[in-house]
Amino acid sequence: MRLAVIARHGQSKLNVAGLVNGNPALDQGLSDLGRVEAGQLAGQLAAVAIDLLVVSEFPRAQETAALALAGRDVPRSVDAGLNDVKIGDLEGKTLADYRAWKKAHPNDEPFPGGESLGEAALRYADAYERVLARDEETILVVCHEIPVRYAVNAAAGSNTLDGPAHDIANATPYVFDANGLRRAVE
Repeated sequence: MRLAVIARHGQSKLNVAGLVNGNPALDQGLSDLGRVEAGQLAGQLAAVAIDLLVVSEFPRAQETAALALAGRDVPRSVDAGLNDVKIGDLEGKTLADYRAWKKAHPNDEPFPGGESLGEAALRYADAYERVLARDEETILVVCHEIPVRYAVNAAAGSNTLDGPAHDIANATPYVFDANGLRRAVE
């Protein structure tokens, strides 16, 4: 891999409803605005030859990728390692409920019935390491806010994966060369 372009999915119907979702089977796909955002991502990628798409199992990520690469014949790989955080019993709860739980617990404590943010970070690092090992030169990765945030901050050398970049915009490309993605993995 020479270049990885990593993007969060477009706005989802669950984003609009203010609900959290960590189970791909319960995803409701993109909102109307999310489809527009995915189309804008297509414009941003129009001049870039994409050799491979790597996408999470979530319909919102797959729909974003399909719209962003419309009309292109790009091989794709689904990597569950890029799935959103497994939030267990918080599935379908409000974003406020999620944030309150997260604020009250350390990152190494699993969500009730789910995984910890630390476990998710290691899963993301493993997925990005698989991307790094690919032979394709330019790879588009479409996944979720947290794996994008963690990669951006780790590659920049931040002491915390949650900052300084925190709010990752929908369908916005972040570009990593091999060294930058390697820093994110490490």
